[in-house]
Amino acid sequence: MNKNTRFIKLGLIDYKEAWDYQTEIFNRIVSVKSDNRSLPVAEQHPTENYLIFCEHPHVFTLGKTGDDQNLLIPKEQLRSIKASYYHTNRGGDITYHGPGQIVGYPVIDMENFFTDIHKYMRLMEEAIIQTLEEFGIQAGRITGLTGVWVNADNTAPARKIAALGVKTSRWVTMHGFAFNVNTDLRYFDYIIPCGIHDKAVTSMEKELGSKQNMLAVEQTLKEKLRHQFGFQWIP
Repeated sequence: MNKNTRFIKLGLIDYKEAWDYQTEIFNRIVSVKSDNRSLPVAEQHPTENYLIFCEHPHVFTLGKTGDDQNLLIPKEQLRSIKASYYHTNRGGDITYHGPGQIVGYPVIDMENFFTDIHKYMRLMEEAIIQTLEEFGIQAGRITGLTGVWVNADNTAPARKIAALGVKTSRWVTMHGFAFNVNTDLRYFDYIIPCGIHDKAVTSMEKELGSKQNMLAVEQTLKEKLRHQFGFQWIP
């Protein structure tokens, strides 16, 4: 069980470019696992683990089980709001990515840690919940809904601050989470976020009343993820 993990910060990067980047890593890990099946245990190669942080220019992404009708703006008008749109191979419905949002892509072999996708999702949520607590925001989960919510124990005014959507194959993961820090929330008006009609969306900036230091939030979140998963950082 190789817990060595490389942390990579891509900065502001086009969604498709980041998708291709993590897909290349994902395919390489899956290929190693496939090759290992025909090798004696002593000759098998360890699989790699990566945690990628980035931001994206304005983009809407739809999960493989999502509904195109949850995009509320005609596609031909996307250019006018400087946004793009992609159908993806992750789970979940429609969401928005943009500047001021931490997008996290763990591309890991879960067999290096545990083989439980429910636990995997909950640990990502927990790392975000604990990060928010460090900055004075109380957040939690809502039964039956994925993601992290402010005012989670009162479902009527609950506000989503982080969305999750993943893909797994042979226990290798890709895609991940989108965490609203200084996000322009107006872009969520163009969609029905995650296909949920009766819930609001928020950000750390909105909850705290001022822009947050992105680097400080990233560093805190990185440490919380390390603690939750047992990542051992390597260069």
